[in-house]
Amino acid sequence: MSGPWTHADETCQSPYLPKITGQEDYLYIWTLGAEGVGDGSDKLVTIGTNPAKKDQYGKVLSSVSVGGRHEAHHGGFNDDRRYLWLGGLDDSKIFIFDVASDPAKPKLAKTIDTFVKDSGGVVGPHTFYPLPGRMLITGLSNEKDHGGKTGMVEYSNEGKYIQTLWMPDAAPYGYDVRVQPHLNRMLTSSFTGWNNYMMDFGQMVADKEAMKRFGQTMVLWDFHARKPIQIFEVPGAPLEVRWALQPRHYYAFTATALTSKLWLVAQKADGTFAAKDVGNIGDPTKIPLPVDMSLSADDQILFVNTFLDGMCRVYNVGDPTKPKMIHEQKIGAQVNMVSQSWDGKRVYFTSSLLTNWDKKGDANEQFLKAYTWDGKTLKQTFAVDFNKENLGRPHIMHLGQEQFYKNQIYTEQTTETGGANVANR
Repeated sequence: MSGPWTHADETCQSPYLPKITGQEDYLYIWTLGAEGVGDGSDKLVTIGTNPAKKDQYGKVLSSVSVGGRHEAHHGGFNDDRRYLWLGGLDDSKIFIFDVASDPAKPKLAKTIDTFVKDSGGVVGPHTFYPLPGRMLITGLSNEKDHGGKTGMVEYSNEGKYIQTLWMPDAAPYGYDVRVQPHLNRMLTSSFTGWNNYMMDFGQMVADKEAMKRFGQTMVLWDFHARKPIQIFEVPGAPLEVRWALQPRHYYAFTATALTSKLWLVAQKADGTFAAKDVGNIGDPTKIPLPVDMSLSADDQILFVNTFLDGMCRVYNVGDPTKPKMIHEQKIGAQVNMVSQSWDGKRVYFTSSLLTNWDKKGDANEQFLKAYTWDGKTLKQTFAVDFNKENLGRPHIMHLGQEQFYKNQIYTEQTTETGGANVANR
């Protein structure tokens, strides 16, 4: 459950975000503070990932604390990739980092502490999804009862509140959001409210009433109108939404956390969509707890993590109606997020799910692990132990590249002089 399990991988970013298609230089990791570990605060950690830069490769390049613990979870770049927005699920604070000025050492530029007030009561900013000129943010809960009823909130790139879209009454829970621009469709999934995601995991599982308070639906929206048009029954907390990327591939995958199944949401001949269970993830009777997943740019390979057994399972989804597992590998005692490079050759994993859901004792491993993928197996290249580095619990990852920002600055400079040199790059 990347969401409080989720998202961040180059192939699964918003279609409105410029992509890094070559070798990435950095991983930006939004990290939960842990009591007794370093300064104990949530922080943005930057790790070097380019093997050609031996003095940086696999090393911590910077760490910027935001002060206090806010249940650091997800985040996303704005639409020109210059600013990284990061949210706290507990107190709903949003931290905006300037990445473009010095990509190796991002700096905190702005904090929004009025999300709940601005939105009219939405709590728990989760997915940060860039749209042209604005940021779309899903919520997980609400101020009134801290249950699962929630909505989506839009801000301008400058951080000014625009509007709130409450989830429909027949599908009040929220979690992830992804847009299919060719079809003018937006798909949302559902999880649970603040009362559950801030509760101790063992206590919650033992509480029968708490276990009833999970989302069982997905919603298809008219994207431009922001109007719900179809609701699907998808039992067991459907989490990440991954639209296929190739032309005329009009379908998306999700995985259900509590029932451990892969689901396909696909367009039918009449233009409507249908949701279908297309296979198990591991042994559902053991509740491995599927969390994050990543779809390759060619729509052929799907990586799926399961938190409780620390496994990554790799599926051939060339036929999306019949996923076939082609590899499985244990990453650690627990594993949550998975992110792959655009070419699918490099895959990164982090360990933390939620402060009160992470394992305890020796099983509470906190790491970033980097692998290469050759189409058959994952081979580890480096690892960073976040406990030994006194950093905390690593969660969502975003990729960065030095040359990307140099290109952007060059464009700005030439534009200021009339744009005459743009064609000479």
